[in-house]
Amino acid sequence: MPEQSNHVSIGAMAAAAGVNIETIRFYQRKGLLATPRRQLREIRRYGLKDIARVKFVKAAQRLGFSLDEIAALLKLDDGAHCDEARAMAELKLRDVRARLLDLQRMAAALEALVADCGATQGTVMCPLIATLQSDEGDSRSV
Repeated sequence: MPEQSNHVSIGAMAAAAGVNIETIRFYQRKGLLATPRRQLREIRRYGLKDIARVKFVKAAQRLGFSLDEIAALLKLDDGAHCDEARAMAELKLRDVRARLLDLQRMAAALEALVADCGATQGTVMCPLIATLQSDEGDSRSV
């Protein structure tokens, strides 16, 4: 992290937050991060709060929150909206669990197809390809 200065360049901020410069600019365009004013003939300077904000956005993304959801969470960052933030997290948790079930079904279908491929040596048509080309492939895949 840069020295405890509240005036770091975009490059130093990006390095401290573990992102690249274009990520900083993208977050600015999306309204997730303010663009500091530029003093006459000087580069823009960022503070420790800006670095913390970028780290917050990245942490929320790792939990599966979209940028729109992250923007909503950032608006709740005054300490008085914990119930609303919890409700958003509960919705995200339900979504993650549903996606996990879908992935488990997909894994089971692929396991069966892989087993079919291994069990039918020397056939003209690959069972995996044949299943995916048939109507059965639609119901078997998920």
